[in-house]
Amino acid sequence: MRYLVREKVFDVGDDFWIEDENGRPAFLVDGKVLRVRETLQLKEPDGRVALVVRQKLAALRPSMTIERADGELVCTVAKKRLALLRERYRAELATGEELTVTGNIIDKEFDIDFGDERLARVSKKWFRVRDTYAVDIRREDADAALLLAVAVSVDRLENRLRERVE
Repeated sequence: MRYLVREKVFDVGDDFWIEDENGRPAFLVDGKVLRVRETLQLKEPDGRVALVVRQKLAALRPSMTIERADGELVCTVAKKRLALLRERYRAELATGEELTVTGNIIDKEFDIDFGDERLARVSKKWFRVRDTYAVDIRREDADAALLLAVAVSVDRLENRLRERVE
């Protein structure tokens, strides 16, 4: 299943839709304004909250948590400490397992893997519009909402790190 993420450059609340491969709205990323920490809700088209992505405030390095609507922690996304040749992030699941995110994060060309298995590929390769990229989920039984939340989290964390450098 392929999803298209089209972030809006100028929008109050930082809201945008993620569309499925047929151009239908699949998830609304609802950015909450006037919060101490960045908070995004990933909502189904019917308005039901699937996941909540929050910036972690008390962390040694920038990270984000992904939770279910009831507050249950699903995973924590953070940049790996030592990444010599490629950008690397990790999404530590609440179960103790880990998703690895590797590739060219800045140019939005990266993979989300579970062990040796590729779960999703994120690519901006075919898009000229700023902040538009595809998330190609390789397994039909994968949690699409979680993989999309991880991709959005990695993009937000990388943008925040770049803003600090500039």
